[in-house]
Amino acid sequence: MKKICLAMAMGMLMIGAVIPASGEVVDRIVAIVNDDVITLSELNNAFEPYMKRIEANLTGKDRDKVVAEGRTTILNRMIDNKLIEQEAKKSGITVKDDEVMGVIRDMLKSRKMEMSDLLQALSKDGVTFDGYKQELKEQLQRQQLVRREIRAKIVVTDDEIGDYYRQHRDEYEGKEAIRIKQILLPVPLGTDPAIRARARELAESILKRIKNGEPFEALAAKFSQGPAVAAGGDIGYVEKGHMLPEVEKVALNMDIGEVSPVIESSQGFYIIQVVDKRGAGLKPITEVRQEIQRKLEDEKAAKKFDQWVADLRGKSLVDIKL
Repeated sequence: MKKICLAMAMGMLMIGAVIPASGEVVDRIVAIVNDDVITLSELNNAFEPYMKRIEANLTGKDRDKVVAEGRTTILNRMIDNKLIEQEAKKSGITVKDDEVMGVIRDMLKSRKMEMSDLLQALSKDGVTFDGYKQELKEQLQRQQLVRREIRAKIVVTDDEIGDYYRQHRDEYEGKEAIRIKQILLPVPLGTDPAIRARARELAESILKRIKNGEPFEALAAKFSQGPAVAAGGDIGYVEKGHMLPEVEKVALNMDIGEVSPVIESSQGFYIIQVVDKRGAGLKPITEVRQEIQRKLEDEKAAKKFDQWVADLRGKSLVDIKL
């Protein structure tokens, strides 16, 4: 009975797809996925953001080829998502609008964004807020399904972790790094010389106060205009080659606990204190074991997911009419 109803529904949709005045088809079925259908209008809506990018960057035959391939790719992704959604429903997995909005609010908070910023970014990419929420909902369903059907069944052995570590030793060669606290008075090159001179005078007076026993952290919190002010200027470990050359040259020759003189750079004036040093060398496997395990789990999950979707397609009714 369900298949008969589906056939009738599809027939009605096809009948209603023609505009009598011009004969132009405005909507039709482009794919049947078990008891669901995907329409041309749904495909066009999903493809619209990509189409805008293609139109902005390509012309001629290349454009037509990319459009055709892109539409096929998007349609196949929609089919896979439809299969995943059907399987999620069978498994009792549902994602409510409140959960989706909760994820969006958490994302905005972590990125220090307002809802208006998100809406503006979506509009620029040609994506509606409802479309964005639907895509996010499908991602959450997929994550829950993957955790239940795939990740829960993945095992990474100690031998696999050891083999990966030995085969990728170069990835775990630690670089020389220095943990520093800094006070930064930013006065870029090109600033009025009088302003730079006053900034240097201030830096020298701060350094004098440090030498007279005032805590570096307190003076950093009061005067520094660089990162980690709330942490007393402690910016953590910085690897060799990732510091400003003027600062690195001084830092590499300092002892732990030592405070630098005022360092003039292209960015302004620095005073640094070396908190700790970490030498180069191979990180022990105990230090990187969890990182390797997660990496191997992700690789296995990706392969199993692709196979799982392929198997799902194999046992489903999927008819593409594009």
